[in-house]
Amino acid sequence: MATYDLVVIGTGPGGYVCAVRASQLGMKVAVVEKNATLGGTCLNVGCMPSKALLHASEMFEEAGHSFAKMGVNVSAPKLELPAMMNFKQQGIDGNVKGVEFLMKKNKVDVLKGTGKILGTGKVEVFADGKSQVIETRNIVIATGSDIARLKGIEIDEKRIVSSTGALSLDKVPGKLLIVGAGVIGLELGSVWKRLGAEVVVVEFLDRILPGMDGEIAKQFQRILEKQGFAFKLGAKVTAVDTSGKTLKATIEPAAGGAAETLEADVVLVCIGRVPYTDGLGLKEAGVALDPRGRVQIDPHFATSLKGVYAIGDVVAGPMLAHKAEDEGVAVAEIIAGQAGHVNYDVIPGVVYTTPEVSSVGKTEEELKQAGVAYTVGKFPFTANGRSKVNQTTDGFVKILADAKTDRVLGVHIIGIEAGEMIHEACVLMEFGGSAEDLARTCHAHPTRSEAVKEAALAVGKRAIHM
Repeated sequence: MATYDLVVIGTGPGGYVCAVRASQLGMKVAVVEKNATLGGTCLNVGCMPSKALLHASEMFEEAGHSFAKMGVNVSAPKLELPAMMNFKQQGIDGNVKGVEFLMKKNKVDVLKGTGKILGTGKVEVFADGKSQVIETRNIVIATGSDIARLKGIEIDEKRIVSSTGALSLDKVPGKLLIVGAGVIGLELGSVWKRLGAEVVVVEFLDRILPGMDGEIAKQFQRILEKQGFAFKLGAKVTAVDTSGKTLKATIEPAAGGAAETLEADVVLVCIGRVPYTDGLGLKEAGVALDPRGRVQIDPHFATSLKGVYAIGDVVAGPMLAHKAEDEGVAVAEIIAGQAGHVNYDVIPGVVYTTPEVSSVGKTEEELKQAGVAYTVGKFPFTANGRSKVNQTTDGFVKILADAKTDRVLGVHIIGIEAGEMIHEACVLMEFGGSAEDLARTCHAHPTRSEAVKEAALAVGKRAIHM
């Protein structure tokens, strides 16, 4: 019977990073993975392949619509979808091999199979009809999340697809109906819109991007509508008829009322994700779940069962790979007797469309609800020199600061490369920095990041270029 200091169930970003950090701290570590490849949803059917297709489809769009105005004359681009999918797969393969290399480099044993917790210190691993029991001092549950499903609508990953199927369509759909106006739906909608699909998004709420700053979401919706997206907000899909050559979706107002029918070639269901705990034996082992099916943990990531911890999508908090990674590092350090910690007030979020949307900290709505007095500084990319010369002026930077202390409480950006620009705000907020600190930090010219400095200046009503 093999004995370890730590066994991690799941090798997504949270799990494999946890394993690496634990190994660095001198532990004997094993990971359990049920899939053929390491890396979890993120590397195989999530973050990474979607970014490959977002990049490739953006290049296709640029070649077809933007090159000529810059004096670059090329013939109309022709889409070779199999080649684009091969480009995506090359990226997946490279990242998966990278995780395999990290396991070998850090002497982490990879146990292929499905993991089940038998109790404190024992994990059973099932593979190919056989099982083995692994003894370990500590266990970390890092099993991630699964797609949320709509009642009565069966996902076949061919015509009615989840995000997984939407990453591998064999042809561009004439009409794509997306259920859910969250991050994943808008990103995948962007891919297929650029490649030629007609895209309609149905959202139960009266806005897109639930949870993001309302002002940012409104401008982003206008930008997407200019790109050709159509939105039906405050509506729900109640049924999809699959009997005909095209799908017929029944759409009803969320508040009640007359239904309408929309035809589509593909329906993409993107209504969120749910914790994945199937087969782990949590109930039998005595690991408590909350009412939403998430593993309950204390501030040190410990579950109700001694020696068992949980991180990532399977616990409360934003379902983000980087949040899981930080938790993986923190729990490894806690198990090693150190002071592992995650600052949940500084977890950035990014929508990887064109333009991108990024956010960290509080939204205006959250500050109003909490009764916090705040000041706002905004700066548009129309007034940013680099954005002007590149003719990429959509969007703006918005900074929210405490009215009394000037401490930055939230930063929200919509614009080209917004996902790269958000991190100076993250660093500033980690150190409790003020808008004044950011405003007095020299930024290189000409860069888009100057808009961040100008927004910080605008908090004090002294922006230079506006």
